[in-house]
Amino acid sequence: MSPAPAAPSADAEARAHLSVLGEPGDGALGAMVGALGAPRALELALGSAPLPSEAHAAGLDGAALADGRRRWQPRRGDLGAALADAARVGAALVTPDHPHWPRRVDDLGPHAPLCLWVRGDTAALVAPAAVAVVGARAATGYGEHVAGELAAALAAAGITVVSGAAYGIDGAAHHATLGSGGSTVAFLAGGVDRAYPAGHQELLRRICAHGAVVSEVPCGSAPTKWRFLARNRVIAAASDATVVVEAGWRSGSLNTASHAAALGRPLGAVPGPITSSASAGCHRLLRTHDAVCITGADDVLELIGESTATAAVPAGPEPGGDQTRVRDALSVRTARSVDEIARRSGLSAGAVQSVLGLLALTGAARRADAGWTAVSAAG
Repeated sequence: MSPAPAAPSADAEARAHLSVLGEPGDGALGAMVGALGAPRALELALGSAPLPSEAHAAGLDGAALADGRRRWQPRRGDLGAALADAARVGAALVTPDHPHWPRRVDDLGPHAPLCLWVRGDTAALVAPAAVAVVGARAATGYGEHVAGELAAALAAAGITVVSGAAYGIDGAAHHATLGSGGSTVAFLAGGVDRAYPAGHQELLRRICAHGAVVSEVPCGSAPTKWRFLARNRVIAAASDATVVVEAGWRSGSLNTASHAAALGRPLGAVPGPITSSASAGCHRLLRTHDAVCITGADDVLELIGESTATAAVPAGPEPGGDQTRVRDALSVRTARSVDEIARRSGLSAGAVQSVLGLLALTGAARRADAGWTAVSAAG
């Protein structure tokens, strides 16, 4: 578990203060810290002294410093409240000198997080292998089903599942990982002292108990559109690979995928029915971003160079059982509605829709005007 809290170093204190002053991924702050160290960068950010020569050598100039000071200095008094909020919820401050700093994020260079605020087990940040499973908030039953199966199998193989705690695919991945007894890490766009989305308050509580809830913005910070986009780069950087399960043409998950590709991280995408707008973004990744087609956990393990022998489905109901029941309820000649298939199979309509999506993907079922039909082995 996390080590006992210790008095923060001067570097850690400065990084905490800088995380209050700047927005996530602030390249000017990151370059200053890289060139001068966090304490001197903080002094320079809050002062009026000219840029020292070693900062010039790092590519900074006086104009960038002046512009930055206009952004940073109005926030100079906000550190106390952030530290108080962190203490109230038991959030740990993790910086590069912490034993559980995730070295993967250093690949972001000057745009890397200055520090991370963490609730839960900080050791979850340094898992030997981690995979981001992300996708649409407005996910279909098919997408949530696939995300859950992938996450559960990855958890059973000892892989930490990383995501963003949003509704839809993110939530399905976190839930399935926890249900399989695995470790999961949720990166938030706001402070870790507030549950966002509010409907995932209980999920986030469980993640804190069996993984970590993480943010690079301090406690008290609200999630904003920009912070969601900035958060995506950290999800990609903190993972050995990113898998997009379901995404529309303009889904924010494509932003995470782009960061993964830019970092040279392996990228996978789960295909869906060609008629589904919810999978249009995944098909776009397969066409234009050299994403690997993901049809199961073995594909993901191969993506990160792990043995596929460990990708056994966790103990529980046989996942193929529902597919067998739905196939038995289908007819080759007569199209049947979802409700009729549910009645014949003894499954819920939602479960039937999820299974039909999988069967359509494998070519075992076909949507017709009046419902669904089975596809015979002869085609």
